[in-house]
Amino acid sequence: METRPDTIQISASDSQEVQATYADLFVTVKGSSLVSGDAALKKAKEVSQLVEELGRAGLPGEAIHLQSVYTENVGGALLRSSSATYRLRLRCEKLEMFPDLMGVISSQKNSSLERVVWKYPDEEVREAALEKALHKANQKARKVASALEVRLLGVYTLKENIIDLETFMPQFAAPASQSMPRAKGMIAQADPGMDIQHSKTVEVRVELEYRVSGFDDKAPEKQA
Repeated sequence: METRPDTIQISASDSQEVQATYADLFVTVKGSSLVSGDAALKKAKEVSQLVEELGRAGLPGEAIHLQSVYTENVGGALLRSSSATYRLRLRCEKLEMFPDLMGVISSQKNSSLERVVWKYPDEEVREAALEKALHKANQKARKVASALEVRLLGVYTLKENIIDLETFMPQFAAPASQSMPRAKGMIAQADPGMDIQHSKTVEVRVELEYRVSGFDDKAPEKQA
């Protein structure tokens, strides 16, 4: 059986507010014809119209990715004239363009915004929060050791827990008949069910077991 050294347990945490650096917009386009592959971005009428308008708004072509094409197999045959649903991912690296992109999407009657995924510089934020949490833990451990009249000898165990506290963003894929307002650039007029936010809180919690010296054998015994 393992013999554990004399230890004290200390917990601490730190949270960091972090702003989104870019966003991925996931868009569905209802097309009147079936075109497979990247050719759909130019040859599928409804998709190409959206791509052209996004380009006018400043979104480069390489930021538009075709994720999938879906069509119903009617009568066991797939024809080029079959209707199709195109799913696109738009990467908005300049968040100041976000209102204009929303306006373009809402102005296309065959396009609907499914969801927005905000992207954050997670790694550097987590490292900063971890460093501060460990600093707090060390300060706390020193105070506890001093009060107990023992010395800190080292760290026996360390556990780290990272929590991303991001506001829930509902999936707002609405039917084509419930398209968003057509006011270009007016985020405030977007669908009431859509939560638009640009920041989150990253919290790092640490639990440490510090090895400590035993009590001074020469310390006077307490009187009964």
